[in-house]
Amino acid sequence: MAVEQLSAAPRTPYEPPHPMANPGYGKRSAPDQRPRDARDFSHLPPREAAVAAYIDRLPDGSDISVKTLAKWLPYGQCALRTSLNRLQTAGHLRRGSECVATEAVMLWVTRTFFSRTARDDDWWAAFTRGDVPREPQRPTRSRAFVLLAALGRTAPSLSLSAADCLSLEPLVAEWFERGATETETLRALTHGLPTPVHHAASLVRRRLVDKLPPERPAPGPRTVVLRTLECGECRAPGSPEALQGGLCGICRGEAGAGEAARPHGTVPTEGVPGRMATVRAGLVPRSERTVHARGTTRPSQGLRSRARAEGADAGRAPADGKAPGTGRS
Repeated sequence: MAVEQLSAAPRTPYEPPHPMANPGYGKRSAPDQRPRDARDFSHLPPREAAVAAYIDRLPDGSDISVKTLAKWLPYGQCALRTSLNRLQTAGHLRRGSECVATEAVMLWVTRTFFSRTARDDDWWAAFTRGDVPREPQRPTRSRAFVLLAALGRTAPSLSLSAADCLSLEPLVAEWFERGATETETLRALTHGLPTPVHHAASLVRRRLVDKLPPERPAPGPRTVVLRTLECGECRAPGSPEALQGGLCGICRGEAGAGEAARPHGTVPTEGVPGRMATVRAGLVPRSERTVHARGTTRPSQGLRSRARAEGADAGRAPADGKAPGTGRS
């Protein structure tokens, strides 16, 4: 009988994970994004939608530079640069810097902020200030109602009806307003229960009233967020209001935006050669700066001075009337 040659099932080729950027750099996800959906990027062209979907699934801190993306996506660097600029125009991406404070230093790091949900310029401006407006959400059950409805899972003898949860909801909400957590509230309601519990709703109401915690001090001042955005074309920093669509006025081609959009202290491109020529003309040669700093004269200058002094002495007539160089009168 012929021996059947059995072969192992083909294995899926190993794909290493997408590389991460240096600590503190790379992708940063914007807050308050909608849940993932198949139509998240349907409004984009196919290539931009594919790039956006790939970036969306990368963890924070991933290296999403053009060179790195070109190694993992079937597009060249020029195409990827164009796609990222289009994602920026569509409101999914912004480039900028953010201040990272440690115990020793404060560093400004370059980051690329990505949002699955397309945002307008006003939202990105609020995000830069650290004051992101929250989207209106559809009404759901409050934290207090959810805690009361799940109370029976922790203590079966305290299972409540929907009507009981609605009547006790304001009492639990007052606990949360005073700074109590879900764990603290559950411990106060379920610890040391009598056996048996004849009326769960009455027992819970009594404990919520008798064990009401004191008001806790208000939290400290809100943390100030240090964050700036920069133009996606020329990388010039600017205020969010000046970077409409992620581009400054110069890159958008607006008339008269040169001086207004240019950061303070910068020199126009056409004035750089003249400015540099003026600076070079006012520089002192290095040799002269060294001599002046040491307070000495150059050897060649000393020899020339000594030669001039000897020449003057040789040409001066002696006082006795004898000719120089002769020993007789």
